[in-house]
Amino acid sequence: MARTDFGPPDYKTMLPPVIKRNYGKWLYHEVPQPGVLRHVSETGEELYSVRVASARLVSSEFIRDISDIAEKYCDGFLRFTTRNNVEFLVSDKAKLEPLLKELDEKDYLVGGVGLSISNIVHTQGWIHCKSAVTDASGLTKNIMDTMVDYFTGKKSVPSRCRIAVACCVNMCGACHCSDIAVVGIHRTIPRINHELASKICEIPNTIASCPTGAIRPNPKLKSVEINHEKCMMCGNCTVVCPAIKIMDPENDGVSIWVGGKVSNARSKPMFSRLAIPFIPNNPPFWPEVTDAVKHLVEVWASNARPGERMGEWIGRIGWERFFAIADLPFTDKHLDDFTHANTTFRSTTQFKY
Repeated sequence: MARTDFGPPDYKTMLPPVIKRNYGKWLYHEVPQPGVLRHVSETGEELYSVRVASARLVSSEFIRDISDIAEKYCDGFLRFTTRNNVEFLVSDKAKLEPLLKELDEKDYLVGGVGLSISNIVHTQGWIHCKSAVTDASGLTKNIMDTMVDYFTGKKSVPSRCRIAVACCVNMCGACHCSDIAVVGIHRTIPRINHELASKICEIPNTIASCPTGAIRPNPKLKSVEINHEKCMMCGNCTVVCPAIKIMDPENDGVSIWVGGKVSNARSKPMFSRLAIPFIPNNPPFWPEVTDAVKHLVEVWASNARPGERMGEWIGRIGWERFFAIADLPFTDKHLDDFTHANTTFRSTTQFKY
């Protein structure tokens, strides 16, 4: 077959030989120890996946180091998961323990498999995004430092727990469907420099950038104006038009959402729902946010049944009981008035019309 420059390469060319030989023949997998998956084929062959936590933004030195480790123990084969983990694919069982020993000596965190907190996914944050309310990378680092024992399996949890961090409500990450989600929020309407907007901004593009139709033209000033009732303070307009500013150090902060999941196992997928409307944005360590996430994990771990995800536990006991157990105040911000919720929440293969 002729090679072309269109589209990604065929993934099968990059599979380890043991996976190619046993494609479609895997019988089951198990977790012999924290951070290690053992896959067994009907042919009797085995493959061990060793999962290691990784930051989303990594250095070239880190890439070289994990590549050297993969060459030494895995015939050069490794992969990155969707939650920024590195998985070393070991086909020779004799190399498993030496690999784990070297990873421990280099202070790599092995875990995130089975009954544990998985690696935290996050958005770009201050390092890249123009509309970021908070620094997703910094928040993730501090939360993981606090929750590391839940990742490595030293502390147990009833089921899987997915944590995500989004630096604004546009949520480039998986915050809408995570057990615990940290979302940066603006609380003030964007401010417009009309004199500058008339000179440097493309008015039609600025209007089109608003997902809620809150921006309309202001012909008198050759600028735009914002309908405060429609604005959800996402910051999209600030990216298109530099004359519009939304950053507000005194009022910007983060919110915490709970109960989401993608899995269809046992219960249907669920969207995350608001638990804490506002927490101050206090870099570089964000102690209030870190303490809140830790508290929610501990409350869930202490009260949920084995195998029960955060949303499943809340669904069983009811949201009223959840707020009471978690010692969280219920406010008007928690009222769900999303017009199309009845339609869009039907997002599961288990739903029957």
